[in-house]
Amino acid sequence: MILSAIGLTLAGQAIAAEPVTVALDWTPNTNHVGLYVAEAQGYYDDAGLDVTILPYSDTSAGTLVANGVAGFGVTGPIELITQRSAGADVKGVYAIVQHETGRLVFNADRDDIQSPKDLDGMIFAGFGGIWNQIVSDMIKNDGGKGEFETVTLGTSSYEALANGQVDFTLDIETWEGVAAELEGLEQRAFRYADYGVPDQQTTMLVSSDDYLDANPETARAFLAATLKGFQFAADHPDEAADILIEANPSVLTNADLVHGSMKTLVDGHYLVAEDGTIGTIDAEKFDKLGAYLMQSGTLIDENGDTLSEKPDLSAYFTNDSLPE
Repeated sequence: MILSAIGLTLAGQAIAAEPVTVALDWTPNTNHVGLYVAEAQGYYDDAGLDVTILPYSDTSAGTLVANGVAGFGVTGPIELITQRSAGADVKGVYAIVQHETGRLVFNADRDDIQSPKDLDGMIFAGFGGIWNQIVSDMIKNDGGKGEFETVTLGTSSYEALANGQVDFTLDIETWEGVAAELEGLEQRAFRYADYGVPDQQTTMLVSSDDYLDANPETARAFLAATLKGFQFAADHPDEAADILIEANPSVLTNADLVHGSMKTLVDGHYLVAEDGTIGTIDAEKFDKLGAYLMQSGTLIDENGDTLSEKPDLSAYFTNDSLPE
């Protein structure tokens, strides 16, 4: 129990709630739903916590956590492994999604695209970073050369794909995929894991060793309340969607998208795996992803040099702060 829980008194004085700050990886969306549910349903209050969800900024959540600006942050395992290998104090503590939500997508009327090897020589609307390597590996693993033209368009990639200006891009099934369906866009997709790219738990909560060492009980209380929020969202997706929208009315203006995204997250067993797993970081998936990043030459050390040996990836995350 956290000593500072709301309602406890000492010498007749109410003890203030323990402050906790969380940084987001993007503007509020359904990957964050458990945080907003826990806040709205009073789970954080019950745990004696005063949780502040920071507005999204250009500074990555991992960087904010590593520099002590936030106790927790939302990020992906690729970013986590990359930052930790480069010396940042960042550590995975909760897997928000249990399976890879990303896909390679293209317009459904492209009869010339039947498998990844057909993408050789085509135009990829990309996002920079490791994603070109992932696409190239998918093509090579399907028997192609892994050669294509890249235009880095960011979120404009989806409009470019719809307009036929590019041949393919990457999306998140539980968000852009839902949006495309609502807009009546017919698309097909290839999943990374079907073509040799390791499956990953795409979105995670991270903290730091410094924070966890200094605030072990607060961390456990926060993660227990957050898990309860995500479990509620999985059990009551429509109600959770309404809570998320109500908390972010200026950002989440398309209610159908939010509700559709929640349905996809639940139906696809992303928030809660088929075996009931929720929150737990899968050591095997994490290790395979780290090995893949190592082999691709993506990981560098704090001096900017490419790692020559695989790091001890078990130190990059912990499940010890999760409720048993």
